[in-house]
Amino acid sequence: MTSAASVGGHERPRLFAALLLPDETIRGLVRWQRETFEDVSDVRVVPPANLHITLAFLGHRPAGDLGAILAALSAAAVRARRPALSVTRYRETRSVGMLALEDDGGSATAFAEDLHRRLEELEVYERERRRWLAHVTVLRFRRPPQLAPTVPDLGRISPSEAAVYHSVLRHTGAQYEVLESVPLGS
Repeated sequence: MTSAASVGGHERPRLFAALLLPDETIRGLVRWQRETFEDVSDVRVVPPANLHITLAFLGHRPAGDLGAILAALSAAAVRARRPALSVTRYRETRSVGMLALEDDGGSATAFAEDLHRRLEELEVYERERRRWLAHVTVLRFRRPPQLAPTVPDLGRISPSEAAVYHSVLRHTGAQYEVLESVPLGS
């Protein structure tokens, strides 16, 4: 386990769990974002430090919940196999542009589902109605620009760590801080 930030006291940090992207994947995404969205107006490119694959968004939680959340992530991570993911398509929601990922072999999905179950047992997470989708948010906007870019060829993406993040909201957008990361697999 590694720890890069801390919270405590009576705080209610905004938390989420995510797979950390390998450095080479982040470099490829940044190149692609620069080439693809450089001349697009009214969009905000997600900065390199905020690129990740969300496993579970927990929202504002009492700081006292953090230990149990980290324990749940660690327990799920020990059982997880390192995923093999690949970019399949770009899609937009009402506020973000994302790259959807194919979960070859289903390891990322199995890890996410195990983590969801553990977090639900702690009563710190409510599963979404839609099925979990492995994706990387690459763009934010107020109105969908209705883009159809060619997706980047990033090869096989194989994250080796997961983390609990603290999402700090700022006027310039969210800033994500890794609170603690854990390796995947035993």
